[in-house]
Amino acid sequence: MSTLNAKFATVEVVRKGLKDVGYIATTQIAHTLYLAYHLEKPVLVEGPAGVGKTELAKAAAAFMGVPLIRLQCYEGLDESKALYEWKYGKQLLYTQLLKDKLDSVIEGETNLAESIEKLHQYDDIFFSPQFLEPRPLLKALQQKDGAVLLVDEVDKSDDEFEAFLLEILSDFQVSIPEIGTIEATSKPFVFLTSNSTRELGEALRRRCLHLYISFPEQGLEREIVMTRVPGISERLTRQLVSFIHQVRKLDIKKLPSVSETIDWAKTLVILHAETLDKEMVRETLNTFLKAQEDIRVTEEKLYTLTEHALREAT
Repeated sequence: MSTLNAKFATVEVVRKGLKDVGYIATTQIAHTLYLAYHLEKPVLVEGPAGVGKTELAKAAAAFMGVPLIRLQCYEGLDESKALYEWKYGKQLLYTQLLKDKLDSVIEGETNLAESIEKLHQYDDIFFSPQFLEPRPLLKALQQKDGAVLLVDEVDKSDDEFEAFLLEILSDFQVSIPEIGTIEATSKPFVFLTSNSTRELGEALRRRCLHLYISFPEQGLEREIVMTRVPGISERLTRQLVSFIHQVRKLDIKKLPSVSETIDWAKTLVILHAETLDKEMVRETLNTFLKAQEDIRVTEEKLYTLTEHALREAT
């Protein structure tokens, strides 16, 4: 059994492996990664911003012991930024260096047509792999020992780019006109993340296993905080997680994410907090609330929220 196959021997082995690199995964998350590895399918990860979609890909790369290659999507992203581009500067430099060789190449030719025909025998030299600059997608296919390819926020890309991805996700190969088809040296483990800013096409969804990561329940979020914030007490963890869960029930623009819960926990540790204090909470609301209106709404209920958190954590 290969090293990677051993790491994906069972769902529980996957879950423990992710925990060992600092990612607390639910059984559903571990099960999806286990199946994706054995089925050789990409994983489409959806859910609110900040629940750990990108972190999952990073953790998978650390767990598998392979490089993480990330492609950040945005409107207008095209093949030259995602797949490859030619090293035009290098091509031009080599052309200048070889100018003196032109006379010897076309020596003996009697007219322009014959000279051009002779030069055509050499033009492919400048469109060969040594002049190719691989971008994330091609780089992931060329990793000898495999890689984790993260196509982050794929919903921000255009429909045309989404269609372009289908060849890679179906066959793990790309077509370069000047060179031909390049197949994956070792198939990458692919993650696509989406915040659902637009609806993804059915063709893309069919090629993936779907995973939805929601806000975790309190027990799991406490475990995440205590894993990611060394030195925090269990009592303070219970209080701040309870407070965050109450805030997520408020009518605010942006619900605090798991990453923002971790930021708040780190802040309270830096301030040497031992328990939630209403004034300290008020002074640190901007750690996990990023809109002034959300801060105002929370401040209006600050006493009730804090008291509830203290009672629930007792």
